[in-house]
Amino acid sequence: MVLSKTASESDVSVHSTFASRYVRTSLPRYKMPENSIPKEAAFQIINDELMLDGNPRLNLASFVTTWMEPECDKLIMASINKNYVDMDEYPVTTELQNRCVNMIAHLFNAPLGESETAVGVGTVGSSEAIMLAGLAFKRKWQNKRKAEGKPYDKPNIVTGANVQVCWEKFARYFEVELKEVKLREGYYVMDPAKAVEMVDENTICVAAILGSTLNGEFEDVKLLNDLLTEKNKQTGWDTPIHVDAASGGFIAPFLYPELEWDFRLPLVKSINVSGHKYGLVYAGIGWVIWRSKEDLPEELIFHINYLGADQPTFTLNFSKGSSQVIAQYYQLIRLGYEGYKNIMENCRENATVLKEGLEKLGRFNIVSKDNGVPLVAFSLKDNSRHNEFEISDMLRRFGWIVPAYTMPPDAQHVTVLRVVIREDFSRTLAERLAFDIEKVLHDLDALPAKIDEKRRAEERAKNGAADTRKIQLEITTAWRKFVLDKKKMNGVC
Repeated sequence: MVLSKTASESDVSVHSTFASRYVRTSLPRYKMPENSIPKEAAFQIINDELMLDGNPRLNLASFVTTWMEPECDKLIMASINKNYVDMDEYPVTTELQNRCVNMIAHLFNAPLGESETAVGVGTVGSSEAIMLAGLAFKRKWQNKRKAEGKPYDKPNIVTGANVQVCWEKFARYFEVELKEVKLREGYYVMDPAKAVEMVDENTICVAAILGSTLNGEFEDVKLLNDLLTEKNKQTGWDTPIHVDAASGGFIAPFLYPELEWDFRLPLVKSINVSGHKYGLVYAGIGWVIWRSKEDLPEELIFHINYLGADQPTFTLNFSKGSSQVIAQYYQLIRLGYEGYKNIMENCRENATVLKEGLEKLGRFNIVSKDNGVPLVAFSLKDNSRHNEFEISDMLRRFGWIVPAYTMPPDAQHVTVLRVVIREDFSRTLAERLAFDIEKVLHDLDALPAKIDEKRRAEERAKNGAADTRKIQLEITTAWRKFVLDKKKMNGVC
């Protein structure tokens, strides 16, 4: 988070048991210390605190990669001191990025000639990629409106209410109205027909999601393309499509190669994908690919020469590490089409194992779809006594981090749990998670429902002090009986 807060007024120092071998005085928590400390002490202090973090491998809330091969880890560490933006100093790194862009563009069926290079760029993640794609759509729309002598001050984007928060950020930061198609129970993605109805002359693009964050479902980009093509013919507009393939971009080409969602559809002008999700790279890499040079306005590209040579740049940030770009190239050539396909199939099979394990319990409705991102989203059939948030909380006792959340409007009354199946989530872990969920349900069944506890508390408040004395007497009697029973056990404990 950009915003921060201190833990408490009294807890202003950092203490470390082992670090006391090197330093005896406490370190200020929120101010830089006056003096240096030994490197061993600094390491130990930080390491001690980090032990309290969750285990990334058991963080089933995140789509982000948490494991890579040791050989790739070595490449990452060897390049961690390279600034990606210094293209003249690190030309090979720049070449590797260009190779990645072209490989991904071909994967998405970009209409490239034999000697034609793809148009795209590496980003910190899909959030930055979406910002860049959105800016390109906004600028193209503004240029056209200016040329036609029409107002260009009220651009909008049409999306589903299931979009990731980065779309809301783009709309707010760059002053674009966000027109959301509301969801409904049982249908948790954007309805293409309703989306096209919301399109008007100020719509800079319609954003489709290939792999909803909520339930992993792919939106019907083909139907959206067909309906929007018809509306463009009727109105004379040329409203385009952007595909947010942050989660599904490295899944669909391998599991569903016949599915038309990418540049095979003529209205799809740009696609973003997260390399750090199912691109199988650690956090910090995303990609945005444009259909052609005409879809990226030249005035958005900056040219600098103070790093040694003329360098074009189209990013929101400037300096960033090179290691994630190199890691992405490693995965693309190491795994190839065959390797990615095997991994995605394995993830899908493990998702099926977990899904079937949950269905056997008979307590859940499965909200996720069989075709889509390999995840399992599920909700309780009966949450009158205990809810999904309680299950999420109790699973943390076993180390699992499983998020519970409510759906966006107009399905906000639906609460779901979601388990993302990544490469490092094995069949054994899937079976173990189903077993632990069953244990949690058993434990919750033995507990009083929260609504019953509230009702009893209200009754006790009405009965007053007399009831309180009665409860205290019952507790004292129970403890006296417990102690006497222990004495009768002849000292055996």
